[in-house]
Amino acid sequence: MNEEALNTTIRKFLKKLGITAQREIEKAVRDAVENGRLKGNESLRAKATVAVSGINLNVEVDGNIELA
Repeated sequence: MNEEALNTTIRKFLKKLGITAQREIEKAVRDAVENGRLKGNESLRAKATVAVSGINLNVEVDGNIELA
């Protein structure tokens, strides 16, 4: 196993995940505020799940997203 290749590809995956998730969350929050489903001062519970096939890895990360 090449440790450098492993580290590099994990970092690339996590960067893609982070950028994609941030864009989607921001879009969904903006839409919800515009449509009146949110006021814009809420705290939203968030959960992300990362699954990696072949090694039976399934990790959940919980957190809060503060709008104000």
